[in-house]
Amino acid sequence: MITTFEQIYEKLRTKPKKRLIAAWAVDDHTINAAKLAVEAGIVEATLVGDEKMILQVCEHEKINPSIFRIVHNGEELSAVSMAVDLINAGEGDILMKGLCSTDKYMRAILNKEKGLLPAKAILSHVTVLSNPQYHKLLIMGDIAVIPAPDLSQKIAITNYVVKTAKAIGIEKPKVAIIAATEQMLPGMQACVDAAMISKMADRGQITGCFVDGPLALDVALSAEAVAVKKLVSPVAGDADCLVFPNIESANVFYKSNSLLCVGAKQAAIVAGAKVPCVLSSRADSIDTKLNSIALAALTAK
Repeated sequence: MITTFEQIYEKLRTKPKKRLIAAWAVDDHTINAAKLAVEAGIVEATLVGDEKMILQVCEHEKINPSIFRIVHNGEELSAVSMAVDLINAGEGDILMKGLCSTDKYMRAILNKEKGLLPAKAILSHVTVLSNPQYHKLLIMGDIAVIPAPDLSQKIAITNYVVKTAKAIGIEKPKVAIIAATEQMLPGMQACVDAAMISKMADRGQITGCFVDGPLALDVALSAEAVAVKKLVSPVAGDADCLVFPNIESANVFYKSNSLLCVGAKQAAIVAGAKVPCVLSSRADSIDTKLNSIALAALTAK
């Protein structure tokens, strides 16, 4: 089982390189992350965007542009669409967001005629987090795509985090469906949905994992809290995956880790499209973007 991002890179070096297509890749963070991924031997990278801007960044950052394939497109929205077209043409295994806004990036992915969304698919944001206070990687969703997931969307999120956990070598992931309490409170929708998902897993409607909920965050992650509260659960205190009730709780948890915990590392992709799509903030660090490329390469077919 993989427990660190470094081990993800080690595993990827034993596999054929994936082909990365970066959309509107005209900023130093995206280009540096792509450069590091190329140098790490995990991808071949195509940068789609204004060639002059790309070359200026390469010159400023002392990067040899010949390590990339550069596809010129001087207009942001058109460049994002062109990157999606290259994926659909079979020229890439991973899509990555560059300096473009999330709205423009997602609009191209969701385009009914030329996008990357299979019929009836649900897109979801999957994050992998390494926190020095926890003994293994945490896989969670959804912090950026589905604002208020209903039951069917929470089931899809559950299946995506399980699939990601299996990609990092967890044979039967432990999934905690998060709520404000581990008590079953009928008046709290997060508790009701969590209990239904947990029972569906018990009866084989969700497979390949252990699922329990509702679980408060403390009992999901702390064996001590489990002992104090005398909770009996196959998941509590040792969760691999967290499924949050809404985007606010997930996003606050993610940013609290990244901003307030020294040594925390993270990666993020959009699952459910034809290929994994790297979706990190324009303000995310080069390290986060690089980790996200690695996660996408690990989960790509």
